[in-house]
Amino acid sequence: MSLESKIESFDPNAMAVGETLFGLPFEPEEARLIIIPIPWEVTVSYRTGTGAAPSAILEASKQVDLFESEIPDAWKLGVAMLPIPEEIAEKSHHLRKKAEVILNALSEGEDENQYQDLYEEINKEGDILREYIRKTAMHWIGKGKRVALLGGDHSTPLGLMDAMGEAYGDFGILQIDAHCDLRDAYEGFKYSHASIMFNALQNPRVTKLVQVGIRDFCEQEFQLAQNSDNRVKIYEYRAIRKEQFSGKSWYEIADDLLDELPENIYISFDIDGLDPSLCPNTGTPVPGGFRFEEVMFLIEKIVEKKKKIIGFDLNEVGVGEDEWDANVGARVLWGLCNYTGKSLGLI
Repeated sequence: MSLESKIESFDPNAMAVGETLFGLPFEPEEARLIIIPIPWEVTVSYRTGTGAAPSAILEASKQVDLFESEIPDAWKLGVAMLPIPEEIAEKSHHLRKKAEVILNALSEGEDENQYQDLYEEINKEGDILREYIRKTAMHWIGKGKRVALLGGDHSTPLGLMDAMGEAYGDFGILQIDAHCDLRDAYEGFKYSHASIMFNALQNPRVTKLVQVGIRDFCEQEFQLAQNSDNRVKIYEYRAIRKEQFSGKSWYEIADDLLDELPENIYISFDIDGLDPSLCPNTGTPVPGGFRFEEVMFLIEKIVEKKKKIIGFDLNEVGVGEDEWDANVGARVLWGLCNYTGKSLGLI
């Protein structure tokens, strides 16, 4: 069936059935937006659980009502998630055990040089994953689709960022996060979750990085941003709140920070940019952070300013004893899908 025929026959008010994202009836070949699930968490430095996020969010997404009052036809965009690659999940689990050997040794003050073979293996597999994601994204972009990624830890979207530059040219990154992630090979891992933005900046197509909600970072990261010739702009959460306490509205602040970004924007959303009450099982929670509607307002404002969301990722959604984190993650994902579609004129 075509996208149009499925839209015609689908009842968005009915209970979600089947195993598709949000209970939508679309297959990848007919969808307009493809979600690449990556169950990977090899280099997380605190708590694990993000590797199971794609499957948990898939299940929780069936509880999301599809009506969006400001975008009534949002579900007609046509969103489909690719099958969760079990071989990547298995490899992540296997490599995570090896990474823990290194991390435990580092915590005991041991010399990291004795683990060069493990480092090389893990970094090589990171190269392979990056290229797998780039090729997968370019395959679907070549079919006229838009592409996003669902992790996993925050190391995962680098291959998608590579594809964004290859497909669309220069772009800016809007990073919503508690951390800067600007460390060079943190803990010795080239593809550390804490190094994603350092790695992204090696791509000359990334012309601007605007980091929003930051509240936990080191001096080295701060200096990198300060010496970036305005290529990196940090909006600390504390500074944002101070401006609000002094009477400046979130509308004005959001307007200012989005003016820093070019027309083409890629959103990298680490769930720990939210208040920890919304993501208690994320890998590295930090006090403070945005409420759900604050960050959705920021993303909505991209559309208002006539800028384009060319792609996005959602990462670091932890999986705990209940479904709360996945429930919030599913709703963040739904919002990202809807505003991406609207920014591109697809809905």
